[in-house]
Amino acid sequence: MRERIFVVGVGLTKISRWYNRSARDLFSEAMKKAIEDAGGLKPKALVVGNMTSGVLMEQESIGALMADYSGLRGIPAFKVEAACGSGGAAFYTGYSLLGSGLVDVVAVGGIEKLTEKLTSDATFALAMAADREYEVFYGASFTGLNALVARLYMSKYGYTREDMAYWPLRMHEYASYNPYAQLPRKTDLKTILNSPVVADPLHLFDCSPLGDGAAVVILVRGEEKAREVAKTMGRDTLVEVIGLGFATDSVDLGSREDLLTLKSTVVAAREAYEMAGVTPKNIDYVEVHDAFHITGYLALEDLGFAGKGEAVKLWKEGRFGKGDKPEVNFSGGLKARGHPVGATGVYQIAEVVMQLRGDFPGYKASDPEIGLAQNIGGIATYSTVAILSRRR
Repeated sequence: MRERIFVVGVGLTKISRWYNRSARDLFSEAMKKAIEDAGGLKPKALVVGNMTSGVLMEQESIGALMADYSGLRGIPAFKVEAACGSGGAAFYTGYSLLGSGLVDVVAVGGIEKLTEKLTSDATFALAMAADREYEVFYGASFTGLNALVARLYMSKYGYTREDMAYWPLRMHEYASYNPYAQLPRKTDLKTILNSPVVADPLHLFDCSPLGDGAAVVILVRGEEKAREVAKTMGRDTLVEVIGLGFATDSVDLGSREDLLTLKSTVVAAREAYEMAGVTPKNIDYVEVHDAFHITGYLALEDLGFAGKGEAVKLWKEGRFGKGDKPEVNFSGGLKARGHPVGATGVYQIAEVVMQLRGDFPGYKASDPEIGLAQNIGGIATYSTVAILSRRR
């Protein structure tokens, strides 16, 4: 019988361009908050999601470094890299450690410092999520590749730039309530449409910003230990990980069967739904990976919440908002909450946990019982899908 695993603590930093703070400073803040949120329970192992430390920070040994500066010197600690999906991959790894029986308390963290060097350096580092030999060598940027997918989607299904712009419009609305958000301000369609071109048809407001941040969640094995933490913290709610899936696709887009299907998300979602014993109709709240508006729309379709080509139409009509099922990205998403790459997947898990517990400090969901987080690396070269459930 599979071990029952629970998330008992979360800790986040505000996402920003933290020129005056180091990665170890940000991470230790998130770890301290997570341990406090777990009633003082300290992890016996640490898994850290990160993508660009070797290139932008010129620093590897991230696992040991973050453990040391978080007051956890000596515990097993290592880095997991899966491009922009590193946080989700770290969560998958942390869950597996608990399931193996090696340890009974694991911290899963994510950290990224994208502002250590120039924006051009960060763009180069992020392009490593693409195929160096077959894409980047010929001048393709990661934004440019997403732009190709967006253009194909718009052409195939007959959508305009204004139709697509309703995604960032709503993300900025939600982020305005989120104290952790990098861009906590509302905007309007005119501003979105008139923002500078990054890679046609993507404009600045269609893309997530560069930023720094750290997030940590603490997981335990066994309901008894989870209830001990809940009692210490005066909570009557547990959050259990009931489904988890992880899949990959080709790195280069040219090898794919269908550019408008995130195949790894489809596979990972199928695995997670089967493990959890639920269907898309059972999901109340979702955090999807919207590094660009196109990835948000595709995620809704490939997770089973909309038919192919229908997500933009449904979103524009007001679906997936307050009172609908599922409610989506009340954090503001990567688009406005921010996208500190290797930490993003852990932010998503933490946000789903807080929504299920009812203590998210921003725009609150409508009393959800089952939540889902989808984190991708590259253009879904990697996908993790986690399903969490509220337990009384």
